[in-house]
Amino acid sequence: MQQLIYFIQKYKYVLYFLLLQFISLFLIINNHSYHRSKFISSANNITGGIYEKRKSVSDYLDLNIQNKSLAEENVKLKNEIAILRSRLDSTKQYTIIDTSLYHQQYKYIDGIITKNEYHKSYNYLTINRGKKDGVSSEMAVVNHTGIVGVTDAVSNSYARVRSILNRSNEINVRLKKSNASGNYYYGSLSWDTKSYQIVQLSDIPRQATISIGDTIVTSGRSAIFPEGILVGTVNNVDFRESSNSIAIKLFNDMSSLRNVYIINNFDKKEIRDLEQGINE
Repeated sequence: MQQLIYFIQKYKYVLYFLLLQFISLFLIINNHSYHRSKFISSANNITGGIYEKRKSVSDYLDLNIQNKSLAEENVKLKNEIAILRSRLDSTKQYTIIDTSLYHQQYKYIDGIITKNEYHKSYNYLTINRGKKDGVSSEMAVVNHTGIVGVTDAVSNSYARVRSILNRSNEINVRLKKSNASGNYYYGSLSWDTKSYQIVQLSDIPRQATISIGDTIVTSGRSAIFPEGILVGTVNNVDFRESSNSIAIKLFNDMSSLRNVYIINNFDKKEIRDLEQGINE
């Protein structure tokens, strides 16, 4: 208390001056409409800026919740699209339509990458979904931009994903555009370990017309990836006598991944059993 009294005594003239200034400003603003409108406008700008900053901070803190909500909504929409596609396929294949023929082939499960490798020869990722979420080995992993990899090992709550940047991978793909006859050219996708942005496409027929910028998508010829998942664009074409090499620039930035979708193909076992029976 004594220090407060000492402070007031020491700065009494300054405090008195500030008090008079405040009173004068109050009287000016109260008695002159022009000054009052200017004051209100300035006050609104200041408070508006403060509220906007506070809202930005609040939105930033809520990003995780919003991302989770969006991921769940995307999964729901993707599953609804998968059901609609299977129904359309059923109507194309059968003259008599029966609801028992409707069959959802793919189911999407949302997940988050908790570990990401991209600088080794054999790269793996870890996602926060496992057996309890319906995830098993040999499931496609994608995001909104394109393919990411294939599940490799699964625990109760987590799964390891063999990244597309893994030299042991071979993924069936095709050119998005068709030839003059309406057919597609197919090939095999692998990685030479040189760049995390570039993968290699091989086994494309030499008669195929390929241009820089052409889009590459999954072929649908495997029991893992649905047809038409984006992969990347043709970055360089090098046809030689002994072999051909086509460099593909990935749509995904493999060094910066977070939200993904795991795709369960309900027909995978049936397809695998059939293929093994034919091979035997």
